[in-house]
Amino acid sequence: MRQVVLDTETTGLEVSGGHRIIEIGCVELVDRRLTGRHYHEYLNPGRAIDAGAEAVHGISLDFLADKPAFESIKDAFLSFIDGAELVIHNADFDLGFLDQELKLVREAKKTRQRCSIVDSLALARTRFPGQKNNLDALCKRLGVDNSGRSLHGALLDAQILAEVYLALTGGQGSLSLESHLAGHETLNTADVGQKGSRPRRPLPLVAVSQAEQEAHESMLALLRSESESGCVWDDLERSPTDGGQ
Repeated sequence: MRQVVLDTETTGLEVSGGHRIIEIGCVELVDRRLTGRHYHEYLNPGRAIDAGAEAVHGISLDFLADKPAFESIKDAFLSFIDGAELVIHNADFDLGFLDQELKLVREAKKTRQRCSIVDSLALARTRFPGQKNNLDALCKRLGVDNSGRSLHGALLDAQILAEVYLALTGGQGSLSLESHLAGHETLNTADVGQKGSRPRRPLPLVAVSQAEQEAHESMLALLRSESESGCVWDDLERSPTDGGQ
């Protein structure tokens, strides 16, 4: 499987405000291994760079004065990404800018028509809900070295994101059940319910108060009235001899 981890830097945050891409960085993964192949280009946007954006990436308009326009590198860039699965952090942002660049050079196909997309930010939010999931936070959490990242840069960030993505999607070995069973029999997840079950002991009986029983019955009545499929608790309380009636 071929994947391309991609990042961009731009003149500003809003593509609707006419902002443009000024740097594209891509690194290639094949079967989840970095191949060493990459694509990198600085671009002349033909417009000013917002001061806030320049403070983040450090790329000035003077530096970009002799760099090519997107149109002149389009074919090489599309050749590198076509048919790959693109891994992008906060994919909608980068895709909005890429699609606008393609539109400006009269390319009919959008990025999603050329590549499948994986949004690593969405993956991170699923795995770490309620936490910071920007690239720096993920590096710290997943043990990825980002010490060389004093400023944002598309190629550097793509390289870091590739390591973050691999750790995020396949680096859970240290958190798996097997890692906590050193010196014990290794378990497959399919075996956990059998080999990993706790010893069977008599369960203690806990007395329920009258108030607790009444509250329980009130909740069951509410569930029966609100649920079209009925109350699962009723099914659990029926004995095997009830015949499901």
